Amino acid sequence: MVFLYPFIHGFHVDRSFEQTAEEFLSRVEITPATDPTAESTEPTEPKAYPELWDAMTAYNSAIYAEGQSSLSDPSAYETPSFDLTDYGLKDEIFGVISIPALELEMPLYLGATYQHMADGAAHLSQTSIPIGGNNTNAVIAGHRGWRGASYFRYITELQPGDEVIITNLWGTLTYRVAETQIIWPYEVDQILIQENRDLITLLTCHPYASGGRQRYLVICERAE
Repeated sequence: MVFLYPFIHGFHVDRSFEQTAEEFLSRVEITPATDPTAESTEPTEPKAYPELWDAMTAYNSAIYAEGQSSLSDPSAYETPSFDLTDYGLKDEIFGVISIPALELEMPLYLGATYQHMADGAAHLSQTSIPIGGNNTNAVIAGHRGWRGASYFRYITELQPGDEVIITNLWGTLTYRVAETQIIWPYEVDQILIQENRDLITLLTCHPYASGGRQRYLVICERAE
């Protein structure tokens, strides 16, 4: 029975991810984040949590203008960019990340703390908040498998064109895999915002079971 523990634990963690994601999706209004017929790709102001929306769009603009100068400080990744409870939310869940090709669905948290990384996928602070918009690159980290659960273990199987879907408090954003990279942890320039692009970058340790020697990136661009 002891030998089965990692598999049993992993099953329960994966199921917990699904349940948490389902609970989040059940309480938000799922709509496209922008009108697909509109000429602009910039997100429009939503009805829910308008103060949080304004603060997050201002944050994304500010880190782009400042060149993400704090990104080289590892401790900056962990501190959540926002405390969602300050804006009337009851918990720390910001959204859900879904990867259909991997049959993966995980809750998404702000700040790559130990607990957030254990509970799902985590947004790296000092990168764009995943709300879409030009000149953004939201970096989302996940374990390369942990304690028998999958997390981002299989993201090396993703192919160009595969969908990665972010559902946040205001709607659904669909991205497609554009490219993959293997980098060293100090190569932070590879996760910077790229001008005139709307990106998310998935990040995990590489190779699998290596103790985090390198990083594997899946760079995804907003679908038209």
